[in-house]
Amino acid sequence: MSVFFSYILLGLSLAIPIGPVNAAQLDKGMKNGFFHSWFVGLGAVTADGIYMLAVYLGMVHIVDTPFIKTFLWLFGAFVLIYTGIESMASSSKLKANDKRQAEPLHKSFITGFLMSISNPLTILFWLGIYGSVLAKTVATNSTNQLILYSIAIFIGLLTWDLFMATASSGFRRVLKGNTLTFLSRLSGISLIGFGIYFGYEGFKLLLG
Repeated sequence: MSVFFSYILLGLSLAIPIGPVNAAQLDKGMKNGFFHSWFVGLGAVTADGIYMLAVYLGMVHIVDTPFIKTFLWLFGAFVLIYTGIESMASSSKLKANDKRQAEPLHKSFITGFLMSISNPLTILFWLGIYGSVLAKTVATNSTNQLILYSIAIFIGLLTWDLFMATASSGFRRVLKGNTLTFLSRLSGISLIGFGIYFGYEGFKLLLG
């Protein structure tokens, strides 16, 4: 059981580092509430699951080719910069006492999914982390234990998703309008910054 909890902690440690998905969750939670932030995280976890499956099936070498990686970097840059600009543009309309915008939940899910699935760092992350878990578990344990450990990693990811959704939606209730606007713009700038980095890496691969 202690091994199971160690893999839950692994899932938490994978999700906690600040990145574009966390920035998007913060922004969606402040603007639209708990469920929109949660669905951003669910979209990202779904993408994580796809990459975990790709590592398990030995298909990761397909998405690790220079052409696909270049496409993912550039597509990821577009998604992040677009989302960041959209966040900054809508931040001026954000007030603490406003009714939450009726944005469809599926849009939040798609945002999180595209951010994670188009991130080449996610590929390398799961290849390194889950690949090593896979190699170790297959060598010393059964397939059932591998499935159990994979579930534990997802529990960790989903736990952080719930925490981010709760925290970001809580900001809306306790912070004043100007502070919410500032944080929303900060999230937008963060997303644009990640997008510029993605674009730089993509063009470096394209021109190299």
